[in-house]
Amino acid sequence: MWLRRLSRNVVGMMTRSMNLMMAASVAGLLGFYLLFATVPLYAATGGAGEFGAGAVTGVMMLATVLAELAVPWLLARLGYRAVLALGLVLLGLPALLLPVSAELPLVLGVSLLRGAGLGVLVVAGTALTAELVPAGRRGEVLGLYGVAVGVPSIFGLPLGLWAGGAIGFTPVFVVAGLIPLAGLVAVLGLPHIAAAKPEPGERAAGMRGLMAPALIFAGVTTATGVLVTFLPLAGSPGLASAALLTQSLTTPVARWLAGKFGDRHGSARLLVPGLLATVTGVALQVWVGSPVAVVAGMAVFGAGFGVLQNATLVLMIERGPAARVSALWNLAYDAGMGVGAMGFGLVLGHTGYPLGFALVAVLMAVTLPLTRVRPAYAPLPR
Repeated sequence: MWLRRLSRNVVGMMTRSMNLMMAASVAGLLGFYLLFATVPLYAATGGAGEFGAGAVTGVMMLATVLAELAVPWLLARLGYRAVLALGLVLLGLPALLLPVSAELPLVLGVSLLRGAGLGVLVVAGTALTAELVPAGRRGEVLGLYGVAVGVPSIFGLPLGLWAGGAIGFTPVFVVAGLIPLAGLVAVLGLPHIAAAKPEPGERAAGMRGLMAPALIFAGVTTATGVLVTFLPLAGSPGLASAALLTQSLTTPVARWLAGKFGDRHGSARLLVPGLLATVTGVALQVWVGSPVAVVAGMAVFGAGFGVLQNATLVLMIERGPAARVSALWNLAYDAGMGVGAMGFGLVLGHTGYPLGFALVAVLMAVTLPLTRVRPAYAPLPR
C-alpha cells in the first residue's frame, strides 16, 4: 500500500517538463562520466604521462568552475532551454574530436570545452528543477533530481574505463559524444522558460542568507575530494573501491529521503545530523586498515553527504534566485573537491593518513556553529 502511494506521489510531481529536463541532464552527465577517467588514461598512453593525465582533469574542472560563474548571466539573457542546449553541445561535440589525436594540446582543448559544458549543464539543470516546482515540494523533487543525476556516475565511470580497454578508445569517444547530443531532443521539447528575476530588495536579503549553508556544504565537499582521491592510496585499492561504491549508493538515497523529510519538517533540522554523520564517517577512516571501519565509515559519510546535498541546496534556494543559488552551490561542490584533493596532498607528507583524516574531520566540525539557520518557508503540514 505504502509503495503504491509513494509511486503515485512521485508520478504526480514528474511533469512533462521535469521529465524532459531530467532526461537531458542524465544524457549529458552520462557522456561526461564515460570519459571522466578514460580521457586522462588516453592522454597518458599517448605520451603525456602522469603530468598530462593530471593536467587533463585539472583543466576540465577549472573550466567547470569558471563556467558555473557565468551561467546566471546566460540564463537571464537566453533562458533555460538555450543554456541547457549549450551545455549538451559542449559536452558532446568536442568528444568527437578525440579520436583524431592523443596529443596533449588537443586533449586539453577538448577537456576545457567539456568542463565548461559540465558547469553549464549542472547549474542550469539544478536551477530549472527549483523553478518547475512550488516551494513546498522542492526538497523531494530536488532529491529525485539528485538520484537521477547520480546514476550516470555509478555506471559511467567503470563502464568507460572497461570499454576503453576492451574495445578501444575511439568507440567510447564516439558514444560519449553522441549521447549528450541525443539529449538535445529532450531540450527541444521544453517550453521557453526565462530565469526568475527577484526584486532588488529581495535579492539583497536573500543573498545574505546563502553563505552559511554554502560554507557547510563546501566543508563536506572538501572531505569528499580527499576521500575520493586518497582512500585508494591509504590502504587496499580493493577495499577503497568497495567503500567508495557504498558511498555512491547511499548518497542519492539519503538525498531523496532528506528532501521528503525537509518538505514536511523543514530542511534546517537536517543540518546538524547530516554534518555529524559526515564528520563521523571521515573520523572512522583513521583506521584505514580495518575493512569494517572503512566501509561503515563511508556508508555513514555517504548518508550524511546526501542529506547535506539536499538540505543546503533547499535552504539556499529559499533565500535567493534559483540560477544564482545553483551556481554558488555547484561552485562549492566542485571547488571544495578540488581544494580538498590539493590541500590534503600538500599536508600528507607531514601528517600521514590517519592524522590527516582526523584533521579533515575536525575541519568539518568547525562549521557546526553555522547550522543555526532558520527556515525561510514553513514546511508542509503533516
